[in-house]
Amino acid sequence: MLYRDEAIVLRTHKLGEADRIITLLTRSHGRVRAVARGVRRTTSRFGSRLEPFTHVDLQLAEGRNLDTITQAETLTPFSKGLGLDYDRYTAGTVMLETADRLVPVEREPAVQQFLLLVGGLRAMVAEEHGPGQVLDSYLLRSLAVAGWAPSFDHCARCGLEGPHRWFNPSMGGVICTTCRVPGSASPAPETIALLGALLAGDWPVVDGAHPRQLKEASGLVAAYLAWHLERGLKSLAYVER
Repeated sequence: MLYRDEAIVLRTHKLGEADRIITLLTRSHGRVRAVARGVRRTTSRFGSRLEPFTHVDLQLAEGRNLDTITQAETLTPFSKGLGLDYDRYTAGTVMLETADRLVPVEREPAVQQFLLLVGGLRAMVAEEHGPGQVLDSYLLRSLAVAGWAPSFDHCARCGLEGPHRWFNPSMGGVICTTCRVPGSASPAPETIALLGALLAGDWPVVDGAHPRQLKEASGLVAAYLAWHLERGLKSLAYVER
């Protein structure tokens, strides 16, 4: 049975002499792994269309274990815009790996995660905001969609209205003095406001933030991500934080 969907290519790996297994985040079918036959041959019709970062329109044939890609048309070649800028490319790589990890069950629809990833890559390529801030905003939003929305105003434990001065990833965001646990960070109030702006997509606040706050916020976002994914992202090591 054939079906069509649009997708972002998350990663690829070799299969046999000339094939590849392509991991996709699709709009309607969630995360899908599919075989692209003969894609590594120089005569392949759609080899370049199935590289990571590419936004594609696909036709696939259902298979018992893996589907097979039968047609591929490029919608947006995000890799072209990212390949010329190391910081944007590495930040984009973290986005792909995050999407892969936050949609763990194959074929479980994840429309919001797909739309977030497309929007995040579009913002990364547009170069209107810093790559680190686009990445941090994407990470916070994708975690929120996955059910781990951080709190930056009310105490994540008791719900007391803030502002609060403590932050702990394991507690779910900011916490009041009463709920504080050992190991909690005490970021600057401006950093907590910045984190809220990153989650909300309030770009005037983000773009006007001091570099010190941007750096502190990035560290807290990375800690929050690592806590919920239980193991770190390989790609995050290459990003300037």
